[in-house]
Amino acid sequence: MVDLWNGNRSQIRQVYEKEVLIAVLTATEDDYGPWEVSETLDEYPGDEEALVFSERGHDLFVTIAGNQKFQEVDKIIIPKPMTKNLLGYKVLIIREDDSVKFENISTLEEIKQLVNGIPLTWSDAVIFRENGYQVVEEGDFDDIFERLENGLFDYTAFGANEVLSVYENRASEREGLKIDQNILLFYQFPLVFYVNPDLPELAERVEEGMERIIDNGELDTIFNRYYGDIVEKLNLNKRILFELDNPLIPDEFRDLKPDLDNL
Repeated sequence: MVDLWNGNRSQIRQVYEKEVLIAVLTATEDDYGPWEVSETLDEYPGDEEALVFSERGHDLFVTIAGNQKFQEVDKIIIPKPMTKNLLGYKVLIIREDDSVKFENISTLEEIKQLVNGIPLTWSDAVIFRENGYQVVEEGDFDDIFERLENGLFDYTAFGANEVLSVYENRASEREGLKIDQNILLFYQFPLVFYVNPDLPELAERVEEGMERIIDNGELDTIFNRYYGDIVEKLNLNKRILFELDNPLIPDEFRDLKPDLDNL
């Protein structure tokens, strides 16, 4: 039994990340034995996420490499990105009344004059601040769009792998919000498995499984099934690109650069 914590993330991420785990376990079944996934979708407050292993007892979960919430947490990191760097391509959700303002942005100075709303404890807040962007960091994922609607900040940003799902399942419930069509932000933000440090054999299995599904093309197959048309769907290659540096990223991922042709 493998206990996957899959809460505190968008619905499409939950489905995708569970499917990758299933592929990993299937690819290693002959060597490591039969398996079953127990999925927990509980939402933990930001200050409790760090207890996911020590108090909640989960076996593994997926998060960004270098996530500051888990900086002091014992864990085993599997350094194999599962969605390329798609989460690092950030698309904005804005108020419809501000559409013209965002359509006319063409310089870094213009976007930096606006305020980005980010939930408490999200690593994105550190990244944006370190790059000179204005940030309001408060609340949580559940109330971010209510606060955007009420004008407490100018925009909020989500990865290209989840922005459509986030908009459909959450933002569209608020009045007058839309996905911006002009701007694309980028920083290194790969998603990787974090494994309970008490389960080194599981970590070994997950790393071996990731290597196998990367080498045999299965990870690409899964990625393309979910995101193969994402560049066209979001017009990513027609947007103005602003690149940020992620000061939290481990060195092995620092060379990630924007490459829309490889998505």
